[in-house]
Order: sequence, then C-alpha cells, then structure tokens
Amino acid sequence: MKINIINKSQHALPSYETIASAGMDLRANLTQPIVIEPMDRALIPTGLFMELPIGYEAQVRPRSGLALKKGITCLNSPGTIDADYRGEVGVILANLSKETFVVENGERIAQMVIAKHERAEWVEAEELSTTERGAGGFGSTGVK
Repeated sequence: MKINIINKSQHALPSYETIASAGMDLRANLTQPIVIEPMDRALIPTGLFMELPIGYEAQVRPRSGLALKKGITCLNSPGTIDADYRGEVGVILANLSKETFVVENGERIAQMVIAKHERAEWVEAEELSTTERGAGGFGSTGVK
C-alpha cells in the first residue's frame, strides 16, 4: 500500500525494522529536548503529515523497550489517526516512572501500525442472543 506523506522533520521516514515488523518507529522532531517529570505527560511532535486511504487508520502505540526500561508509555493507546486527519502526527507520552525522562530530538518514541478497519451499521433490536457468559464482565471469567 502506498501512503502520501509529508516529512517536515530532519529525520528519515518511519520504516519497518525487520521483514516481520507490524509497526514503524516514530521519532521525536524537536528543536530542544522535552523534559517529562514522573507522572506527567507531554505531546511530542514528529514532523509527519499523512493522507491515509479511507478504510485505514494509523495506530500509535508504546515502544516496549521504553515502557519496560524507562516507564514511558503512550496515553490514549492505541491512539488513532483517522484517514481524514491532515495535521501533524503527535505522540502523547506519559512518564509512569519515578525518574525524570528527557526526550531528545530524533529519539524513537512510539510505533505506528497501519490497520484496516470496518464501519459498523447499527441494527436496533428488541433483545440480544444469549451466551454462556451473558452480561458477565470485568474479570467474571476468572484469572486462572
């Protein structure tokens, strides 16, 4: 699939690191570092603007290494970039650690997955079919 993209950053376009990668790393596009204090968050610009085909979205997700090693994650995860959005791709990073985190220009801060999606059409009904689970939720099936 080909996607129109404008890169206003000084970094290379996102790319797949391996042949089987689902996500492409997004890089911070900064004129100066951004400091994220513990339990705080910041919107990190990427310098990327894109035109997704209708029926597709871009999902912005945390990078597992940053999450495990530094306690850095993406809020609103996965974040959705809709096909009709034309603004800059931004990443909401949150610092869940006890230490200050500094985002540097060019740092890989998140990953982006391009995904096909369906549009739902609601059909109003008087009742729903029954299942073994029924209305049970929030741990009702147990933990083991």
